[in-house]
Amino acid sequence: MVGYYARRGDMHRARQTFESMRVRGIYPSSHVYTSLIHAYAVGRDMEEALSCVRKMKEEGVEMSLVTYSIVVGGFAKIGNAEAAEHWFKEAKEKHTNLNGIIYGSIIYAYCQSCNMNRAEALVREMEEEGIDAPIDIYHTMMDGYTMIGNEEKCLIVFKRLKECGLTPSVISYGCLINMYTKTGKVSEALEVSKMMESAGIKHNLKTYSMLINGFLKLKDWTNAFTVFEDVIKDGLKPDAVLYNNIIKAYCGMGNMDCAIKMVKEMQKERHRPTSRTFMPIIHGFARAGEVRRALEIFDMMRRSGCIPTVYTFNALVLGLVEKRQMEKAVEILDEMALAGVSPDEHTYTTIMHGYAALGDTGKAFEYFTKFRNEGLELDVFTYEALLKACCKSGRMQSALAVTREMSAQNIPRNTFVYNILIDGWARRGDVWEAADLMQQMKQEGVQPDIHTYTSFINACCKAGDMLRATKTIQEMEGFRSEAKCENLHHIDSWATVAEAYIYSGILSICREMIESEFTVDMGTAVYWSKWLHPQDEPSNQVEISSSSSSHRSCMSMDINSIGRTEVAFIGFDGAVHIASSHQWCRQDIPNVQNAREPFCTSLPNFQSRVKCNLKDFKGIWLRIKTMERD
Repeated sequence: MVGYYARRGDMHRARQTFESMRVRGIYPSSHVYTSLIHAYAVGRDMEEALSCVRKMKEEGVEMSLVTYSIVVGGFAKIGNAEAAEHWFKEAKEKHTNLNGIIYGSIIYAYCQSCNMNRAEALVREMEEEGIDAPIDIYHTMMDGYTMIGNEEKCLIVFKRLKECGLTPSVISYGCLINMYTKTGKVSEALEVSKMMESAGIKHNLKTYSMLINGFLKLKDWTNAFTVFEDVIKDGLKPDAVLYNNIIKAYCGMGNMDCAIKMVKEMQKERHRPTSRTFMPIIHGFARAGEVRRALEIFDMMRRSGCIPTVYTFNALVLGLVEKRQMEKAVEILDEMALAGVSPDEHTYTTIMHGYAALGDTGKAFEYFTKFRNEGLELDVFTYEALLKACCKSGRMQSALAVTREMSAQNIPRNTFVYNILIDGWARRGDVWEAADLMQQMKQEGVQPDIHTYTSFINACCKAGDMLRATKTIQEMEGFRSEAKCENLHHIDSWATVAEAYIYSGILSICREMIESEFTVDMGTAVYWSKWLHPQDEPSNQVEISSSSSSHRSCMSMDINSIGRTEVAFIGFDGAVHIASSHQWCRQDIPNVQNAREPFCTSLPNFQSRVKCNLKDFKGIWLRIKTMERD
């Protein structure tokens, strides 16, 4: 009976049955003690589990390898790798022959704490002991590498799994899908999905949820719904997690009524909504400025038996802050007080960030004072809000005072903090202060990112120090090669330098961008248009239009002022449109009847002319080739 209740995780009844045995004079064996310890481990009450272990030792009952495995696994589940290591070492001292189960538990503990070096060492130790790793250990290692973002090693483990004669299961493929969706590589996740289906393995609710989550991160609501339709077609019944994801998708689209209908359908299927269900709905109404309807959702939560928490109120505050409705956001603090919910660090930090975005330094400091007076723990995110407020309003001396307080509180400056400060000095064109901060970053071992470099380049350009700006771009390129980071070199850096060069009348940077095979977006092109477009020569202009269903932007360039110019529309489907003077010619476009004609059209018209699939044509970009006249 103790074992039965233990498997169900009912530690109270397991304990009650255990005590009834003792009252009747039945002395518990090692097996009974192990079952009781298992009950506490399932219930994540490791203090009571250890009290049972101590009682075992006092009564001279020997702990079996199974008992040690349960204790190690229990500490692994609550994230206490240090305690798990302690009991693993004791197990090695008491039992000469360990098995894959206890190794799996200790490896899981280190994977959950992201200590993959120790996990790898334990796997090697297993191999040296001649213990075959079960497939669960491979899955644990793949999850660990996913948590630290090491795609290469995750794929190596998957390959090793197959080399060892193990057949990948839906969990194996799910680990890969999870890795790709978390890193935003949904196309690769879909390839794994096809690979899994070709192996005759069907999706389960977890793998479908992973794919939907991947599309939600990309805000690709259409494909998220497509996956949900596949769930229904496969005859699977959505669980609470899947319903929550679809509700989030509806809210992302702004279709709040459908989101509420989905909650009712969820309840009809006897799934109990949680605060996670209602948070995106509250946030969605707040972003739309419908505070009254957002508060109605709180009533709906209560009727559903879900008590509003600080997290649900934070969702409401965040939505209002994103809408720049700071007065209404502050009023929510009164609503929280009436509901008996105290604001937490995230509540105040969100409000501070809202005032920082408006450049209202006084209000940001006012809520920082409230934050501190309520005894809440200050962290780097809190100080980031203050720094943003100071830098946006140009109060750089106040920003320096904030950084000194950070040092006094032993809160280290991270990349984001340095980015805010460098951007603040860049706004003032103070390249010396910005350069000093770049040097401090290197000394403290804080790695710069694309925003760091772009802000510093902006400071150099505003100060007219073009030599330092171009040198910084070269440094950025070198750092990218060393770090093997594909995303570090960003178009914004080139746009900043291009703007400064245009100020100076120097156009060689434009050619350098083309030689580096950069695709220039409309924002950068507008920079060029702005400075190269004289109003008195309309006959020498080429008009370029970029359209989509929701946005249309237009620019003009003076051909004579920059020499020979070629402007090309490039679609992600490979379609290229090159503009030369007044004529547009089309190259490399299949199924186009008219080879040369004026071209200025919307995306739907473009689709019908080019006869390409709108789904494949995801955007129109500009590549502008500019060469100085001979």
